Parts: sequence; C-alpha cells; structure tokens
Amino acid sequence: MSKRIVIIGAGPGGLAAGMLMAAKGYKVDIYEKNERVGGRNAALKIGDFTFDTGPTFLSMLHIVEELFEVAGRKLADYMEPVELDPMYELIFEEQKLVMTRNAEEMKAKIDKDFEGGGEGYERFMKETGRKLEALSPILQTRMDKFSHMIQPKVLKALPELEVNKSLYDVLSRYFKDERLKLAFAFQSKYLGMSPWECPGAFTILSYMEHAYGIYHPIGGVNQLSESMAKVIRELGGKIHTGTGVKKLWLEGRTVKGVDLEDGSREAADEVIINGDFAHVMTNLVEPGILKKYTPEKLEKKKYSCSTFMIYLGLDKKYDLSHHTIVFAKDYKKNVEEITDSKLLSADPSIYIQNASVTDPTLAPEGKSALYILAPVPNNFSDIGWDNEQQEFRELVLNIIEEKTEFKNLREHIEVEKVLTPFGWEHDYSVYKGATFNLGHQLTQMMIFRPHNEFEELKQCWLVGGGTHPGSGLPTILESARITANGILKKDGNEGIPILPLPQLEGFA
Repeated sequence: MSKRIVIIGAGPGGLAAGMLMAAKGYKVDIYEKNERVGGRNAALKIGDFTFDTGPTFLSMLHIVEELFEVAGRKLADYMEPVELDPMYELIFEEQKLVMTRNAEEMKAKIDKDFEGGGEGYERFMKETGRKLEALSPILQTRMDKFSHMIQPKVLKALPELEVNKSLYDVLSRYFKDERLKLAFAFQSKYLGMSPWECPGAFTILSYMEHAYGIYHPIGGVNQLSESMAKVIRELGGKIHTGTGVKKLWLEGRTVKGVDLEDGSREAADEVIINGDFAHVMTNLVEPGILKKYTPEKLEKKKYSCSTFMIYLGLDKKYDLSHHTIVFAKDYKKNVEEITDSKLLSADPSIYIQNASVTDPTLAPEGKSALYILAPVPNNFSDIGWDNEQQEFRELVLNIIEEKTEFKNLREHIEVEKVLTPFGWEHDYSVYKGATFNLGHQLTQMMIFRPHNEFEELKQCWLVGGGTHPGSGLPTILESARITANGILKKDGNEGIPILPLPQLEGFA
C-alpha cells in the first residue's frame, strides 16, 4: 500500500505538490471547497467572458517545465504559453515606458528617455543575475531549522539579502530617475509590499521578468492550475471539488487526517495544507492547540496589502497593451496610504490586463475581457467597503479613461464583477483580505516564516505563499517542491532534483 497524502486546497501550491507526490507513487487526495480548481489562480467565468481571478503574470517558466518533467510530462502538451514582448506598458504623469525583454532595445530606450540611464540597466542585469544565482539555494531548499541557515551554500548567499537596504535603496545604485526606479520596483506589489519597506533582495523580481520573460497561457494563467489538475488525475490522484475541510483531525499534536464539512472523516499519512495560512490556523485547528500561531499572535503579524478588483466584459476590442500599469502621481504617498496609514487613496495606482489582445479564447470575437486591479489596504483598515465600493469604482474608471487609451469603458460594459478586500476575505477565505499573504519583512522570511514542515503539528506540511519561500507563483511552486522533497526524505525515498538556473546570453 502506498502512503496516502491528503491536501487541503487546490491552489497552485497544492496542485503542484499533489502532482509531484502522485508522480512518486503516493496516493493523493485533494479536497477543494470551491467547484473549480485554482483558488486565487482559478478561472473566473462571467457570461461569455473568462478572466484570471488573481495572478496574470507567469514568469520563470522553466520551473513549471521542470515540475511537469518530474511527472513524466511535457508542459507544451497541456498548455500553450505565449511570451509577451513588449512585456508591459508603464504610464507615468508625463511619460510612457514600454518594457521589453530585448536587452539591447531596452538599453537604447532607457538611454533615449532617461539621459544615459542604460548603463545602470546593464549593471543591474549583470549584478542581479549573480544575486539570483546566489540566492537560489535559499529559495529552493528548506529553512525549517537553524542548521538549514548555516549550510555553506546558504551562508554564501546571505550577503545578497542586503538586510540593511530596501528595494528602493538598492535600485538607487543603478538608476537616478525616479520613474526608472519605479519601473523596476513596482514588482514589490507582487508581495503586497512597499519598495521603501521591501528587502533589497527582491530586486530579483524585476530581473526575473527581464531575464526570463513573461508568459500568458492561452486560456489564462488559470491554465497552470487546470493543467496540473489534469496530470494529477492521469496519475491516479483524486481532486474532490465542492468538498470543504471543516477541521484538521488531530490526536494530540499529530494530524491524522481531515474532517470534512459533510461530516465524514478522511485518514492520511501526511497532510499538506494549501489554504491561506492564517485563515487555516484560525479556523481549521481547535482552540488551545497552537502556541506559536494562536489567533492572537497571528493578528499581530505583518500582512500584505489587498486589492480592489474590477472584471469587465466589454462589447468592444481594445487593441492596446496586454499589461498596463498606471502610476499614481505621488507613488510613494499612495504606497504609504496602502501599507502604513491604511487609507483609501484619492490617487491610486492601477494595473490593467487586456488579455484579449493576445488570447481570442477569453471573449467573443470583437469583444474584450478587461481585468483591473488597484492595490488597497487590507482589512486591518477601517474602510467600509459597502459604502466605499461604488465611489472607488468610479474613481478607478475615471483615472483609466483620463490617463490611458481605454476610453469610454462604461459605454461598452456587458458584464461586470467587483471584488473588494471584504470579498477576498469572505468569498476566498483570505485572512483580513491580505491578498499576498504574510508580509515579506526579514522577520517573516526563511526560518522566521511558517515552516514547510509545520513546526507546531506532526505529519503536517505547508505549501503556498504563507510558507517559505513566499508569495508569487514561482516561489509557490518552489514551496511545493520543497515540501515534496521533505516528505520523500522522511520516507527514505529519492528526492526531486533541483536544477541550476537556465543560462542566459548577454548578461554575464
């Protein structure tokens, strides 16, 4: 009899872990309370239109390919990733900047628009490439114990964390113009953090895009989850959608399985949790069991911002950029309102995904599926979204029409859905609506983040943005590889290989 793995949640972390464990011969059962796989990475269908619920950028594609290869599969047989180049358009008050992966073209563009700033871009790419290579052992291996921190390869990487510098500080070494700094700093929003607070190590986020590209799978980034689910089923694993977990089945501090919302009980040799970390520990564990992560202690942790979402099905096709980011006039003030004072900004920054320009499957011919996101405070704020929702929606649409070529949107709306931080918390079980999970302050990273082999309970493992190495699809997938390797090692089985970064030309 092979060992049975029960996974709570069919988000990308749970699905990746399930795919890897099924490929290694384990019996895998995934329990997902929603009717569709993917969690925040699920497809959202409204009428004839399809949207990604959450993530819309797919980078570091080689990580996905590696995981599929472990399962004896080729990614190209399951989804069609299209590289986007240009990657995205950035709109500042009096300037637009179209970002490309082509290094020569990017350097020339920066030199032209920012008075010789191309030299800084060149240095940034070379030095940050070396930084990512040094940091990869930290991002790909367990950080559950102090002994994991003092491995030679980890000690060698620690200086690259630049613990005494923020992301903004580090970028100031390369770029003088504020707009150019922001062009390489806005990726801190993938962690729900401010560039002035985010650790300097995370210059690797923008580097990953410029070095390895950004992809859109036909059908949406949700196809990553759909593809992994298909492989799991092919390997004999089971995904039980519409089947929520009510509680962890505990005997003392050992997890024996799960109690389902329908009243049944499922036994497991190991349980992997892919639910939102703070939500799960607050709701799925009986009070009095946890010591380190009690509800009171969880409430005192630092969390990411939230997002205000508008999904629009339009009866017009806009032949504009796939990804557009509109920066607030005072970006630093906007970020401080989101993360510190927790106020609803009168001048928000806005991200627009116009995926129909690349992908004809998302909307009927001649129409568009438009995804609009504005970072906003999480639900530790006092914002009353029931009262503020409509006014903030109007503000966001007004800014888009004023600053971009997406004109007269309201005249073309066929279907619409708005999702506020309250919706993230209540409809998607996201603790305090903090869309990007626990913050990535140094006090909540590596050994200080909830461990992949969860330290408070036995036979219990974590994957997803709330554990090491952190938020964002590439790191969530790495969390699944780390956890799978932890279980394999515990059982005396051969681990899943960790391959070196693909070699790139032009940035040596």
